[in-house]
Amino acid sequence: MTNTPDLKNYWMPFTANRQFKENPRLLVSASGMHYKSHDDRTILDGTAGLWTVNAGHGRKEIVDAVARQMSQLDYAPSFQMGHPISFEFATRLAKIAPEGFGHVFFTNSGSESVETALKIALAYHQAKGDGRRVRLIGRERAYHGVNFGGISVGGLVNNRRVFQTLPYVDHLPHTHLPENAFAKGQPDNGMNLAKELDRIAALHGPETIAAVIVEPVAGSTGVLVPPKGYLEELRAACDRVGCLLIFDEVITGYGRLGAPFASQFFGVQPDIFTTAKGINNGYLPMGAVFAHDKVHDAFMKGPEQLIELFHGYTCSGHPAACAAGLATTDIMEREGLCNRAATISPIWEKAAHGLKGTKNVIDVRNIGLISGIELAPRDGAIGARGYDAFVKCYEKGVLIRVTGDIIALSPPLIIEEEHIEQLFGVIKEVLDGLD
Repeated sequence: MTNTPDLKNYWMPFTANRQFKENPRLLVSASGMHYKSHDDRTILDGTAGLWTVNAGHGRKEIVDAVARQMSQLDYAPSFQMGHPISFEFATRLAKIAPEGFGHVFFTNSGSESVETALKIALAYHQAKGDGRRVRLIGRERAYHGVNFGGISVGGLVNNRRVFQTLPYVDHLPHTHLPENAFAKGQPDNGMNLAKELDRIAALHGPETIAAVIVEPVAGSTGVLVPPKGYLEELRAACDRVGCLLIFDEVITGYGRLGAPFASQFFGVQPDIFTTAKGINNGYLPMGAVFAHDKVHDAFMKGPEQLIELFHGYTCSGHPAACAAGLATTDIMEREGLCNRAATISPIWEKAAHGLKGTKNVIDVRNIGLISGIELAPRDGAIGARGYDAFVKCYEKGVLIRVTGDIIALSPPLIIEEEHIEQLFGVIKEVLDGLD
């Protein structure tokens, strides 16, 4: 049993603070697939922390690598200076990236990765002498972080409604169609929704559109899997319009679907893609934006003494974060974790769809090691049933994530069949007991 700290001073993110502090859920240690709670209970991690701890908890190799790096070099600037480990990590990442993505820009989070990608897209057209392209296209029900660019192209109303968003933004329709309920993997219906980009281009003028940004699999909104052919058609539509395609892979990157990146899994190549979360197993804040060579090279012109892109962060490529990333990459490669989801996903899919027919379950969606379980909302209390499921699962030793009335699951990639059985067994038990 761990003493509960004073809770009043920390303003928690994305949390009902008053409700939480009345009955806190505190995690005090972790190892493998499990957390330990402050009241000394073992909690199975069904969410990889927050879509993040892909290689599992408590990896000593990563801890040791960070300690060594911090004892040798704690911090070094990346503006007109450098340190070797940031270049080493960028080289390792480029080797696992899709062909043609030889350039990596380091950030500190997924939100910063999105802002960086949007700015690169706008600056790319400027560098090519096409400054009319200033419009950014997102998608309904999308989540692209919480900075102003991200909430502007995002499509979650609660993230947008009290803030002033950027101008020159439009949105594609989401792909959550009722006829796709209980689809296994990619659903059959909805490919033509990608062609809405042509309508938006006709409305604003194709020459004004800089980039389209989508999550290959929309995660935080409740696991919306792209319909068959959708991403391919979106790539073709971007080519017709002449704009860049950005994949937000903050969730899907680093093995979540069964390949290093979703672009490789789906066989669709964007022009830029964002990552964070699993990049170093969540040990330190970090993200990375991958730019196709054609994008990067458009900036590399003019006098060599001039800065090509006026953008960056104090901790871009932080030495300790890079050390954690290199150690994580070693683990992922040695244990085959970037591809493991492809092997275990049939077991995962069967267990997830085994919830069909469970009380209040109105849809199950899955791909790779991700699943969304949608619950019917209570009358006049949207999200209440989902929250109760979250709390009850935690009380029974399983950590899930909910967004509204949708349970979103994304376990560490080291998950075994016994963990899958426990995870979905507890979820079913909880749902059967909820009104």
